[in-house]
Parts: sequence; C-alpha cells; structure tokens
Amino acid sequence: MADVFIYDAIRTPRGRGKAGKGGLSMHHPQELLAQTLNQMAERSKLDKSLVDDMEIGCVTQVKEQGACIARNSLIAADWPEDVTGATVNRFCGSGLEAINGVAGKIGAGFIDGGIGGGVESMSRVPMGSDGAMIDGLNEKMRARIFMVPQGISADLIATREGFTRADVDAFALHSQQKASVAIEEHRFDKSLFQITNDDGTPGLARDEHPRADTTLEGLAGLKAAFAELGAMPVGPGGKTLDQVALDRYPDAKQIQHVHTGGNSSGIVDGAAVVLMGSAEWGKKAGLKPRAKIRAIATAGAEPVIMLTAPAPASQKALKRAGMTAKDIDLWEINEAFAVVPLQTARELGIDLDKVNVNGGAIALGHPLGATGAILLGTALDELERTGKKTALITLCIGGGMGIATIIERV
Repeated sequence: MADVFIYDAIRTPRGRGKAGKGGLSMHHPQELLAQTLNQMAERSKLDKSLVDDMEIGCVTQVKEQGACIARNSLIAADWPEDVTGATVNRFCGSGLEAINGVAGKIGAGFIDGGIGGGVESMSRVPMGSDGAMIDGLNEKMRARIFMVPQGISADLIATREGFTRADVDAFALHSQQKASVAIEEHRFDKSLFQITNDDGTPGLARDEHPRADTTLEGLAGLKAAFAELGAMPVGPGGKTLDQVALDRYPDAKQIQHVHTGGNSSGIVDGAAVVLMGSAEWGKKAGLKPRAKIRAIATAGAEPVIMLTAPAPASQKALKRAGMTAKDIDLWEINEAFAVVPLQTARELGIDLDKVNVNGGAIALGHPLGATGAILLGTALDELERTGKKTALITLCIGGGMGIATIIERV
C-alpha cells in the first residue's frame, strides 16, 4: 500500500437539529455539502478536475438525503461533471467509513486523489425517517436477535461495567467545559467556515449546541431518557425492551437507566469533507500534506449490547500500524453516550486526559453521517496546534460495530 496523505479538512458549524429553529435547518443537505466542497476548494486553491472520486457518509438516506447525495451535491456545487460521487451508510461511522474507503482506493493505486466526508440534516430528515428501525424490520431475524434501541444498550453497558449516573454526568460536564474552552480559544477555527444563506447574507458561523452554563446540579436534575422506553412491552412475546436486553445479559439483573439528554449526544445538522491523495497527486495539485493515514479498521460486537466495538476496532488498527495505545497522543472517541468513551478508555487503558480534549458530541452534537469526518478534522487541527504526532479516531456504530482510523501529522 502506498502512503495516503491528508491535504485538507473542513466542516460547517453544527446547527441545532430542530426544524425551523436550528441555524442550518433552512439549508437543503445537498447545499450544506456543496458549500463545504466549494469552501475547501477555494481554501486549497484546488484544481477540482484532479479529484477522481468522492465518498460521502449519510445515515438517513431518504427524501432530501435520498438518491445519491454525494453525486447530487457535486452537481449542486457546480463541480466538473467527471468528478464522481458515492453515498455510504455505516450508521454513525459513515463519515469515517467514507474517508477510509477513499483512502483505501488511493493506497491501492486505483485512484490518485479523492474526497471523503459526510453530511446529515437531522432537522430536515429526522432519525427514523426511513422507517426501517435499526434492523430493517426483519421479523425472522428479530426472532433470533431483537436489537434494542441504542440508549438501552448504553444503559446496559453502564450497568454491567459499574458506571453510575454520577460518572456519566461528570463526563458530560467535562465535555461541555472542554468545548467551551476550545471555542473561546478559537481551536476550531482552522476547519470551520461560515455558511452563506441563499440570499447571500452570512449564516451560521459557530456551533450552536454547546451549553457553557451546564452544571452538575442541572445534569443531575434531568430525567433518565430511556427508562420509559425500556419498560415498553414491544419485544418478542410482549417482553419489555429492558427484559429483552436482560435475557441476553442476565448478569445485569436490572438495568440502571443513567443516560439523559444531558449526557448523550446532541441532535444537530452538519457536513464535513477531507481531501486526500498520494504524494505524487499532492505535488501535481500544488498542496502540502498535513498528515498521513497510518491504519484503518472495523470490528464487530454482539448486536444487543451494540456499542462496545470501538475498543476492538482501535486494537485492530493499532496492530496494523505496529503501535500500542500508549503510542497515540490524542483520542477522538465519539460521545454517542457518555458510557461509550468511558468504557472504551477503560478497555484500552487510556488516560481520559487524552480523550476528546476539545469536547465531544455531548457538547457539540452528533450529525450522524458527518461526525466521523468532523472528528478526524478536529484531531488533525489539534495535532497541529499542540505539535503532537498521532491521533486515533473511533466511533461506535449501530448493529454492533466499531470503526477506527489512525493519523500521523507530517
């Protein structure tokens, strides 16, 4: 495999994912991605015709995000007609999957340069709009494995591993505090650009979801988000969803519902792209590489507990790179729920001081298909800001999967 270099990474702000209320909610998702592509091309002074292909992650691929949003966004951006695009769905890992897919093509020599990234407008195309649930409504499969909603899986992990409500709330507060510092110190500015409204006026310029006034007392007062859902008798034979999970993991005895809206990821809109290529392609494009991709990996986990695969995915990537967890300077572990980075860090023996140093999805939001690409750009900017060398980006994924990518600053 040839070296694959990262030449640029750029993203929109993350707007609140509420129809008519969020700062990006008036923008068609194709247009969000189109603006991101054009901002990246303008900033890099990129000859667009040099881009061979693009892969874009998007989870809810219906309505405005249906068809092939990657190709349609290129058309919306008025890019050369011979630049192709494909849309991929690996649930919450889609943005990183798109990057890894393009990187694999470059490393294998099938293409010279390309773009990976993601987009999700959760205000215009809410979760569940495809009507497929997480299992595609397959009753035959449900009779064998009934996948519970992810929030119940997160609470199951917390119960089995002894993470308390106080633990996840403390993690959530720390995420908000770190994001607040990062915003005050303009740490996101290198990758972030201001959206332009349809009438040409300046639009959203900063992430909308963070709450700098968050307190432990406020977090402690929030209602458990998944307790009522867990008590619903919608499982096989009229079992509650909690009982379905406990049938698979009887050692838990009773699920402690510790996750709330305050210690789980925020619903937001956003888009991000990452420009990659070979060394020769970069010279032809007149671009200086910022980092190279050292390794990529995916891993599977049992699909009821669902969210425990970031650790094995990270271990596979580390092994392929000839590294250990101690060789990684910065970790971006997606905060789908607070227990995910807590469990992953414990499993890998990682100091939490190296994890999500600028906050994560609890504070900043999780625009599903775009998050993996956003996290990679955040990690790259932080490596450059601090002079550190290596970062590992990993996300938990619906259906019991994890994905990981290791980058090294050059």
